[in-house]
Amino acid sequence: MTQDVLFSVGEHGLATITLNRPKAINSLTHEMIAAIGQRLQEWASDEQVRLVVVKGEGSKGLCAGGDIKALYEANTSAEAMEKAVRFFADEYQVDQLIYEFAKPVVAVLDGVVMGGGVGLTYGASHRIVTERTKWSMPEMNIGFFPDVGAAYFLNQAPGQIGKYLALTAAIIQAPDVLYSQAADAYMASERLESFLLALEQKDWSAAGDGTEAELNRLVATYAENPAGAGRLAGVREQIDRHFAFATLEEIVASLAAEESEFARETIEALLSKSPSSLKVTLKQLIDGKNKTREECFATDLVLAQNFMRHPDFFEGVRSVLIDKDRSPRYAYRTLADVSPELVERFFQASDSVASS
Repeated sequence: MTQDVLFSVGEHGLATITLNRPKAINSLTHEMIAAIGQRLQEWASDEQVRLVVVKGEGSKGLCAGGDIKALYEANTSAEAMEKAVRFFADEYQVDQLIYEFAKPVVAVLDGVVMGGGVGLTYGASHRIVTERTKWSMPEMNIGFFPDVGAAYFLNQAPGQIGKYLALTAAIIQAPDVLYSQAADAYMASERLESFLLALEQKDWSAAGDGTEAELNRLVATYAENPAGAGRLAGVREQIDRHFAFATLEEIVASLAAEESEFARETIEALLSKSPSSLKVTLKQLIDGKNKTREECFATDLVLAQNFMRHPDFFEGVRSVLIDKDRSPRYAYRTLADVSPELVERFFQASDSVASS
């Protein structure tokens, strides 16, 4: 069993999952995902387990996402590609286990919570942010797309904020995570430590059917309002107006017509991304409004397989994580280069994207 994720069950019914790769900000490997899935299935029927805490080891964060450097090898052989596809399939299955878990799950969203870390914990019943939280779906920065069910959960954010977060890969902090409905409570880190200690000391086996009610009471006891306001509420009107359009060209044109710092920064953020990723992601988010969670995950698996055959994904990873020159040379360099037909092919279970 890998030591990159640790499991424990206390005598009072509290089970804990600790992601244990602090030097890599607990980024998820396939072995970690498989171990978490196996343990969740065991705990689902274990009467000793009354609730589960998911947290990360170290001071940097819960989880920086999937181990993308490992996935970068997918274009080296058919075997490596098969392993990469299996990684995504297993990851999405584990993410859904959290949504479906019948017992309370407390997710400690402290520090960096990005990509696969968001996916692993979004379905938790109690998601707690702190003053150190840095939350993002950053996949657009590497020529990929926001996966792990993002088309489902980003559409739960108010207005057009989900599109904005997906397309810009913006990093947001606790007040904005709460505003986006991606977290349930805020605790300063000192209070969080006291809360986790209270969870450990309480006899959950005696709570019976009142476990969730007692957990809610404890969360309310330690929760507080974040110090300072977030940013998203203040630019909500602009986000809703500009991101209501169904094409990237219209979104960019709308932003270009507004003389404001927000508009300038947002255009710069958008045009720094892979045009292929932008157009595929916008369609993914629009289509996701009418899909179930399961349908969104199924679409993600098709998209992931097609991105793994797309040159701009590997170029994006190269520029950010391998050579770190931050100067991607994408095959599709402008929005005009990405046709509607190419976008549609990403949503088809085939190999056609690679040769297009």
